[in-house]
Amino acid sequence: MFVFRRFSGWVFVIVTAACLQLVAASAGRTQTIDDLYKKAKEEGGKFVYYGVLAQINAAKLLPIFEKRFPGIKVDHVDATSDKLVARAVSEARGGKTLGDVFSTPLENVVQMGEQGLLLEKLPPEAAVFSDRLKGSYWIGTEYQFIIAAWNTTLVKKDEEPKQLEDFAHPRWKNRLIAEPRDVELLIALARDKYNDDKKALDMLKRIAANNIEFHKGHSQLVELLVAGQAAACLTCYSHHFPPRIKKGAPVNYMLSEGIGTIVGTAAFKNAPHPNTAWLWMRWAHSEEGQKAYAVSGRTPAHPKVEPVEKTRPAKIYPVGVAEIKDFAKYEKLWKEVFRLR
Repeated sequence: MFVFRRFSGWVFVIVTAACLQLVAASAGRTQTIDDLYKKAKEEGGKFVYYGVLAQINAAKLLPIFEKRFPGIKVDHVDATSDKLVARAVSEARGGKTLGDVFSTPLENVVQMGEQGLLLEKLPPEAAVFSDRLKGSYWIGTEYQFIIAAWNTTLVKKDEEPKQLEDFAHPRWKNRLIAEPRDVELLIALARDKYNDDKKALDMLKRIAANNIEFHKGHSQLVELLVAGQAAACLTCYSHHFPPRIKKGAPVNYMLSEGIGTIVGTAAFKNAPHPNTAWLWMRWAHSEEGQKAYAVSGRTPAHPKVEPVEKTRPAKIYPVGVAEIKDFAKYEKLWKEVFRLR
């Protein structure tokens, strides 16, 4: 009698555990993107996207999303990354959240996270991304590669640069443009190429002696280069060039080496359209969404999705969260070298 009760007890426990597992699995079953879309449509058919996405790419990417999810229109708030941060922080201080999703270079996403403005949650699609491409509240959507480029009508064939050190040559004096906030160039050189701060600074000082002209905004840089306002660009984005070259623009770019920066994406903690925000987060990081990024001219971060155009350098110097933590140190040195305020 005693043994029987003991056996029955164990059977009861096993069955109960199995039932609990079944209930838990049912409760935790991932909602499909199409089910999420149904909820998103109930939020007014609007999605506010705070993102640094060039118009040439936005014109292709955003309509793909709108076609995939009829009835939802994307309101793209386009500005430089620092202006988007300032805008979002200012709105939050005023007690408002107007954006649904925030997508900028990783350092700006980290800024937003430190302000407590982003949702501490990752979509299930994040599972296939490496740890270096995601955090507790963000996931890498795409890579942007900072590379050198030049105007082919102003640069002779035998002058074309093969490596970054080539820009220290006196032939480039008063012929270079760059983005004043691209501290990642110094970080990459110091942490990866030279693994030595002093060597990186010495090289940068030699380049700085050529009197670089700085302009804010990478889109502006590439247009200045196409227009022949400068012979070469020290810190342009690789994805800006394939479409322009196809249209006959007199430019070329260097893919022997480049700085790999990560564009991170996160949902706002108090997004006015939470289901729509989450719909974008899931779609944008799925293979389907990442292929849309590729078609629009961007370089997807998804491990199984390749870029359509030649945008990935042979040698990549990546800039991740660890490097970003030392950003202030390198920014100070960068500004000192180029005498920037």
